[in-house]
Amino acid sequence: MAQHNSYFAFTRLRAQFIKEVLSILRDPRSRMVVFVPPLLQLLVFAFAATLEVRNVDIAVHNQDAGRWSYELITRLDRAEFIAKVHHVTDSQALRQLIDQGKVIAALDIQPDFSRSIAAGDNGRIQVLIDGRRSNSGQITTGYLSAIAAEVGAEANADAGPATPAAVRNWFNPNLTYRWFIVPGLSGILAFFSALLITSLSIARERELGTFDQLLVSPTSTPEIIVSKSLPALVIGTMLGLLMMAAAAGPFQIPFNGSFGLLFVSLVLFILSVVGIGLMISAISATQQQAILGAFAIGVPAVLMSGFATPVENMPTVLQWLAQAIPLTHFLIIVEGSFLKAMSPGDILASLWPLALIALVSLTMAIIFVRGRLQ
Repeated sequence: MAQHNSYFAFTRLRAQFIKEVLSILRDPRSRMVVFVPPLLQLLVFAFAATLEVRNVDIAVHNQDAGRWSYELITRLDRAEFIAKVHHVTDSQALRQLIDQGKVIAALDIQPDFSRSIAAGDNGRIQVLIDGRRSNSGQITTGYLSAIAAEVGAEANADAGPATPAAVRNWFNPNLTYRWFIVPGLSGILAFFSALLITSLSIARERELGTFDQLLVSPTSTPEIIVSKSLPALVIGTMLGLLMMAAAAGPFQIPFNGSFGLLFVSLVLFILSVVGIGLMISAISATQQQAILGAFAIGVPAVLMSGFATPVENMPTVLQWLAQAIPLTHFLIIVEGSFLKAMSPGDILASLWPLALIALVSLTMAIIFVRGRLQ
């Protein structure tokens, strides 16, 4: 008898799962929200979401007629991050270009620049930065400082300087920003996809008027919860794997970690997101409310996950909250799996919080959904 009941439970569960998948695939709104944006965003954000500074204009007022100012300007003209060097004849023109936003930085080379370098001293250059673009301005300052240091090193080459430090960038030798951004995007886009699918699941039933039919059907509460969770788990996992394959394939980002551990991490990550989405769906009366709720939870989660800024730079309270966000732990795993051969011990250190968050979120989801079904 127990085997007979389990057979019917499996049959009902399979029917509910098929119904949920078909409702997602047949609904144009669901297809548009779930499938199209992640793939487009991966292509767009991989090139647009970058902190690199490219194609900027700078201005130069050269008051020195010596060799080293000429060498500095030549290197600026050849720098890849500079689109155009504006040469002006007075300091007031420099300030006007900055005020008008035409250049991000302006260099005022002093008259004794080459003479000071030839005498073994430091040449003086006044650098003006557009503070309205603070982040880009700081990065541009670093680039300009590196060029000036190269000129200084060449000028003092015959003076027997100390051995310079040899800088090596581990895991990302050329500091290619796409190597950092794309693995993180795979986690973020899978996060939003799974969150939206589950957020719309019960809200769709309520808005279409089929929720009451669900209540009087022979399907039990656990079967309803599992049937609402499985499509998001399957689709979210597939999207995550697809975007990771795109990172390793077309974007040519090296994958050095364990695929098995990364897959387990992805499944636990999606499960934790499913629990959050079910809670949103249980309290939403319409699909519009569900979408707004998903973004109200998702956007702060992304900002606090460490994707844009390090978690360590946040206030202590926000650092504690960040540990309760599944994306925080998954980003550590996925970025470590791509950029370095992250050891199993390090992965497990981020994997058990994911498992704990999944357990808590799914338990809370069961309580929320059961309360709405009764």
